[in-house]
Amino acid sequence: MTADQDIVTAGFLVIGDEILSGRTKDKNIGYLAEYLTAIGIDLAEVRVVPDVEDRIVEAVRELSARYTYVFTSGGIGPTHDDITADSMAKAFGVPIGHDPRAVEILRNFYPEGQLTEARLRMARIPEGAELIENPVSKAPGFRIGNVHVMAGVPAIMQAMLDAVAPTLKTGLRMLSEAVDADLPESRIAAALREIQDAHPGVMIGSYPRSVDGRFSTQIVVRSRDAGLMRQACDAVRTAVAAAAR
Repeated sequence: MTADQDIVTAGFLVIGDEILSGRTKDKNIGYLAEYLTAIGIDLAEVRVVPDVEDRIVEAVRELSARYTYVFTSGGIGPTHDDITADSMAKAFGVPIGHDPRAVEILRNFYPEGQLTEARLRMARIPEGAELIENPVSKAPGFRIGNVHVMAGVPAIMQAMLDAVAPTLKTGLRMLSEAVDADLPESRIAAALREIQDAHPGVMIGSYPRSVDGRFSTQIVVRSRDAGLMRQACDAVRTAVAAAAR
């Protein structure tokens, strides 16, 4: 990974009817957001789309044009509704077929006679794509253009992300610090607005909480500049102390 002064952005496309129906609870969005933030990539948008080719193609084209990188999860398995690979080929206008590299990986993994036609579907890769290693179940993901296509199963997706990370360009990491206020959000809202206006280059978010009917607020200050973040945090703490009196 290389770091520079640029802001590096990403979009995440979650593919699958099972996510939209609620049958499967997504565990990849939060993991990817935290992972990318830690290495200096801003996750700027997340979309969830059904297993519909036109919807996948539309989303891929839009996200690919808007962000430095796109990551996808879901839809590269052996069943009839795993249409992500075909959709990626259509999005980039390239043919798709059984990739000899992927076929060899699967042939070495499955015992003799168990590499079925269904499993061979996982070796269908758009022309020109680079494979993404899958150390868990071997069926590879792939990268085409700036789009990284990964599995939906969290353990496999996370392993693929580890394989991809060293190839990514990264930017200045977003720093954050939390200030806890034993006050309802309304008591400090005006002060936070003034602090935000006085500190360009800093983002301030407030998150109300309630425990046993008692309200409190966590204020999160974010910036790429440690000095600016520290100044804003000091101002927030001063404001919280004043509001508590």
